[in-house]
Amino acid sequence: MLEDKAKDLGRTIGQSAEYKAVKKSSEALNEDRESSTLLRQMENIRQEAQSMLDRGQQPTQEMEVQLDGLLEQVQTHEAYQRAVSAQDNFDKLMLRVNAWIADGIKAGATSSIILG
Repeated sequence: MLEDKAKDLGRTIGQSAEYKAVKKSSEALNEDRESSTLLRQMENIRQEAQSMLDRGQQPTQEMEVQLDGLLEQVQTHEAYQRAVSAQDNFDKLMLRVNAWIADGIKAGATSSIILG
């Protein structure tokens, strides 16, 4: 029963306007060649920095400056702005869903009625 209810909740979230907006804006961001290139460059620098940290080294100041510059550039792109906004709205929805679940758990823990 619990699995079925969880799957039903997942389907409902997948049909929400917030999820659809995230999916659509993510696809548009992937199709925006310039934004995608900037994001890939940022990810490459992040991976390199993580590698350095794993080896006990500190990432360079130049890497930080590069990341800041790339972020500044990509933030001006409409596709990126829409994706960030859509993700923020979806995150807010998920916070509300988690709060509702927590409320349900509290109510269920104090209820003497056992649901099969």
